[in-house]
Amino acid sequence: MNNSWFVIVNPVAGNGKFNKYWSDIQQELKFNNITYEYTKTEYSNHEKLIVQQAIKKGYNKIISVGGDGTLHHVINGIMSQNTINSKEITVAVIPLGTGNDWIKTYNIPKNIKASVNLIKQENTVFQDIGYLELANTTSYFNNVAGIGYDGYVVNKLNKLKRFGPIAYLLSGIAGLLLYKKTTFKIAINNKIIETKCLMTLFGICKYSAGGMQLTDFKDSNNGLFDITIAKNLSFLDLLFSIKKLYNGKILQHKKVETHVTNSLLITPQNKNDLSYIQADGELIGKGEVKVSIIKSAIRIVIP
Repeated sequence: MNNSWFVIVNPVAGNGKFNKYWSDIQQELKFNNITYEYTKTEYSNHEKLIVQQAIKKGYNKIISVGGDGTLHHVINGIMSQNTINSKEITVAVIPLGTGNDWIKTYNIPKNIKASVNLIKQENTVFQDIGYLELANTTSYFNNVAGIGYDGYVVNKLNKLKRFGPIAYLLSGIAGLLLYKKTTFKIAINNKIIETKCLMTLFGICKYSAGGMQLTDFKDSNNGLFDITIAKNLSFLDLLFSIKKLYNGKILQHKKVETHVTNSLLITPQNKNDLSYIQADGELIGKGEVKVSIIKSAIRIVIP
């Protein structure tokens, strides 16, 4: 097994300042005597192939340089390979992305010097990973996934990312004005919930959508999803609750209910409605989705 780190670098991250950031990262890695090889991504989802090739070469310590999307693809590469058990792989993050939601759960610093110093210390914990099964595809996720409004927003967000963190708010407002709520049948904990629904979220970690707290987070390694079913929330409901979206108090709204479970099945009831599904801010597909959790699936570097 190779004891060096393998660094997967997304050169599109960093809002136009990537070259400076990458120079600083290399300098800090060298200063901390961290031996590494690296590859830059050349197209969307390239991370998945790169990490699988690195694992075949004997690397089991991976650094993701980028945002939530970069980490999402790295995790998918790790979880979908069969060279070694995913529990034997350690993942660290040097955050350069727009949202950087995943790191907030663990208080991983955005500062390059501080995040590299964490990697040197190599303090690790295990984290659960989610698994989505759709009609035509599968995907893993490490933070928060959902179906409905949030998937619609991610679809819009792809066109607005150039605006930086405010893009989440802009796409969210556009979604509230344009998204048509659908009825979901949700099979959860041996019961069926059928309701007109803005969105249903299933989270492992605490933050999503640019720092919002939309799930009742408990633990990222308890083998359970934190589920939020946001029912028939209106534009005005959310307009008057913007602060509550960020401090977690939206979960106390009378039109919101929460659950914990290790699996669920969500089926949109309108056959003409193929609701968007997102995971870690990445668009996965549409329609029915089966969700399950893999406990303690991967080792991560934290403070």
